[in-house]
Amino acid sequence: QVQLQESGPGLVKPSQTLSLTCTVSGGSITTNSYYWSWVRQPPGKGLEWMGAIAYSGSTYYSPSLTSRTSISRDTSKNQYTLQLSSVNSEDTAVYYCARGLTANWVEYDYWGQGTQVTVSA
Repeated sequence: QVQLQESGPGLVKPSQTLSLTCTVSGGSITTNSYYWSWVRQPPGKGLEWMGAIAYSGSTYYSPSLTSRTSISRDTSKNQYTLQLSSVNSEDTAVYYCARGLTANWVEYDYWGQGTQVTVSA
């Protein structure tokens, strides 16, 4: 059973960089053909795919966020990390990490429980 767990600060100040880590257990992030994604849900809105790092290490980003987003991984810890720079109030959301089955960014089989991030001074 694969489990994902998000960790990081719940409160970030405007203009700062948000950093979240997803720790994966029960499966390796280098296992062929999964895409380890970050997805967020702002209050009152739908899910938004932000980006992913593939089993190969290749990264993919949402066009609307690519200039502010970076995803990396630590294979020795079986973790991957999201960094979102220059945050503002519109980045307030519940952030999820999820294991994607394909590169269409809509099919996932495992999700973390989600972590609330609030952007506020």
